[in-house]
Amino acid sequence: MWRNVVVRRLISYSQSNRSQHSSIELGFLVNRKCHGVRSSSSASASASATGAAADPLSSIRHYGRCYWELSKARLSMLVVATSGTGFALGSGSTIDLAGLCWTCTGTMMVAASANSLNQLFEISNDAKMKRTMRRPLPSGRISVPHAVTWASSVGVAGTALLAWKANMLTAGLAASNLILYAFVYTPLKQIHPVNTWVGAIVGAIPPLLGWTAAVGHVSLNGMILPAALYFWQIPHFMALAYLCRNDYAAGGYRMISLADASGQRTALVALRNCLYLVPLGYLAYDWGVTSGWFCLESSLITLAISAAAFSFYRDRTTQKARKMFHASLLYLPVFMSGLLFHRLTDNQQSLPEEDSEKIVQLSSSSETVPVESDDMNRKKKLSYYSSLGRQVRAPVAYASVAPFPFLPAPSYAD
Repeated sequence: MWRNVVVRRLISYSQSNRSQHSSIELGFLVNRKCHGVRSSSSASASASATGAAADPLSSIRHYGRCYWELSKARLSMLVVATSGTGFALGSGSTIDLAGLCWTCTGTMMVAASANSLNQLFEISNDAKMKRTMRRPLPSGRISVPHAVTWASSVGVAGTALLAWKANMLTAGLAASNLILYAFVYTPLKQIHPVNTWVGAIVGAIPPLLGWTAAVGHVSLNGMILPAALYFWQIPHFMALAYLCRNDYAAGGYRMISLADASGQRTALVALRNCLYLVPLGYLAYDWGVTSGWFCLESSLITLAISAAAFSFYRDRTTQKARKMFHASLLYLPVFMSGLLFHRLTDNQQSLPEEDSEKIVQLSSSSETVPVESDDMNRKKKLSYYSSLGRQVRAPVAYASVAPFPFLPAPSYAD
């Protein structure tokens, strides 16, 4: 009897302890869960705050990178360099630094707009080429409406800036070049190989743009650098078209190298246009743009790129095409540097003209000394020659044209 009572008490006691222990564990777990919820909520709040703070910075970096690639910033900076060189050549003895900066800024904006429009029209083509499939539009890193907004806004702003700070002629050249590149050259790449020559015209306009920004008009001696840019681009792009002919074929572009299996025609076109560069140094000297030293230096570097083109013509391999491509990359900065270093200012250009005028005056004065006592004799001679029907002319202003091109040709006065 008493054993049953003891057993019952032990069972009840153990049950009460067990329930108390379970309640303690339950309370600990509840507290632990609540503390975990609080800590996780605070961590998520701090993470969201950090993400919110970092999100604008990441967006700026992302879109800045997209704008950089859409603008083809390196190519645009080369365009700016040619435009700045044209501005310096047309500036004469003093260069307007503020005008140079405004011209380069406007040129950069217009070039960025043209390159962005080019990529907008070639999204499907760029997606098929290994060289271009990672661009912002084919890869989906930026939307088409966003790219259109960027291209149109920067193009209008750049043209307006050139019209405001330079002149309307410069702004018109910039706008015309944008239209020619985006709406003529870009679709023509998928139609006919003549697109290379149209693209060369596009590349030749920026230095003329810089010249007109400094001078205000187009002149013959301002065409030296545009002509160099035009003829230089042909061997440059012929080498590129030969090296990337498989990629161009995949993208659907019509290049001359695709219909030229042997590469002979491509190499011949490159060599011919290299030879067209030879007389530019002499013309720059003859037209009073540079000194005579530039004539020599231009001939040397032009013969160097022509030698690379001739080597490619004889041995049409990828290695020779790459050497010609590298030679073209070296030619342009050396040519522009030589133009800037040897350019003649307005004062230097006027010195030969003044010297030639002095020579003419000295020669005429030495041979025609007016003497009052011989006045009657001179009149008799004039009447005698007129009676014979001979035309009487003043003494010749002797000037040698061959060794000194800056001297005027012999002139005769009635």
